[in-house]
Amino acid sequence: MANRPNGQGKPSLAEVAKMTGVSISTVSKVANGGANVSDATRERVEHALKERGYVTPRKRRGSTTPVTVLARDMYSPYTLDVLRGAIDAAETSQLDVTVAVYPDDARDLRWIDELHAAGRRGVIAITSTLDDAERARFAAHRIPLVVIDPLSNPEEDTYSIGATNWAGGVSATEHLTELGHRRIAILSGYPEAMASRARLSGFLAGLAAAGVEPDPELELPGDFTFDSGLELGEKVLARDPRPTAVVTASDSQALGVLEAARRAGLRVPADLSVIGFDDLIMAQMSSPPLTTVRQPLDLMGAAAVETLAALLAGSTPRSHHTELATRLVVRSSTGPVAMG
Repeated sequence: MANRPNGQGKPSLAEVAKMTGVSISTVSKVANGGANVSDATRERVEHALKERGYVTPRKRRGSTTPVTVLARDMYSPYTLDVLRGAIDAAETSQLDVTVAVYPDDARDLRWIDELHAAGRRGVIAITSTLDDAERARFAAHRIPLVVIDPLSNPEEDTYSIGATNWAGGVSATEHLTELGHRRIAILSGYPEAMASRARLSGFLAGLAAAGVEPDPELELPGDFTFDSGLELGEKVLARDPRPTAVVTASDSQALGVLEAARRAGLRVPADLSVIGFDDLIMAQMSSPPLTTVRQPLDLMGAAAVETLAALLAGSTPRSHHTELATRLVVRSSTGPVAMG
């Protein structure tokens, strides 16, 4: 039997299954070093894989367990920071990580069946909106699930990793009030997102601690994007009197506010102070560099991998929900309130 011609890539699991007369799931188990396959079947499938030019993960990297990280997209700096931490941790946890993007129609649960058929033993979901049916399908396949920054309150049996969003919100607002700001606009993220609600609650708690009454007209929900920051920034900066500071739910949103200030002819921070949330690489590269609340995205990715590795090993992680500490990073986008 000839090897695949150059340029055609590795054989599909379906091709090898048809050649050897076994199921796709069995081929996947053999290809990924899985158990519960007879010696005779394993030998027959490995022979077919070898002839077709397939090198198993076990031979490529030693004994590893294949898992998948589900992401919303592959362009967000947020996602890339999380993935960097997850991939680094996977090297020491003996997990073989692949990255997949959520399907366009997640309601068709066959995408979960396909992960199982491909031999993926565990899943890490970034900012997940997985519903009851999807979680049940993962459970039916005995695929453990760990969620990073869940959009909604995680179920009792779901393991999740997050950050101290409320404390981060408090520290952002306290920084502004200590600089003398009292008229502070709050641009929050998705209202349904757990992180958004926690950050908003922290922002408001910081105002309350300083004895500042929040102005409902300066509290605008949006999302975590640059476009949202630009649109909402233009709205709040048109208020009379306008705010002297804006606190946002993400760095991307804060960058949108910086652009709104530029278009309005305002100087940052002389006329307007701006705070982001995340501390992505672009926060250091903006003009001026952005004061922001840092959440340790790389460590969140690593913690998710460590939690998943423990579950796969049959251990019970210490906590169903782990929160890593945020901290305020002060740069040049914030300053004392302008006098007069």
